[in-house]
Amino acid sequence: MVDTNILIDLPWYEEAGLLPDEVITSAVSLAELAYGVAAAPSPLEQPRRNRVYARLRSVLDVQAFDADCADAYTDLIALVLASNRSPRPRRLDLMIAATAVVHQVPLYTANATDFIGCDQLLDVVALPSAGK
Repeated sequence: MVDTNILIDLPWYEEAGLLPDEVITSAVSLAELAYGVAAAPSPLEQPRRNRVYARLRSVLDVQAFDADCADAYTDLIALVLASNRSPRPRRLDLMIAATAVVHQVPLYTANATDFIGCDQLLDVVALPSAGK
């Protein structure tokens, strides 16, 4: 499963050979991308982001955030709290992580620190930022 930050630069990660052959994502990541389209800082940026969003939506295998994911989310929140960290700023990240947990796949991310404390349930694959 790929995190939203990977989706934004998906071609770079694919060309670098850093992703598995089959890429899936969470519907939560798709929602984050849609937010990015709506919140584009300029009238010219919005159509560019919309094209990227539409292309990704058409080719990605998107996994729903369902009741099982909600249960896994609860467990991840408990782990984050047990590691003396606040889950509040990373709520969406933890929902994406919960989707990975339910589907029993690793989570590929360029922001591995968002998932500190989750290692009992989540396999995180830390990737570099695109272009680095």
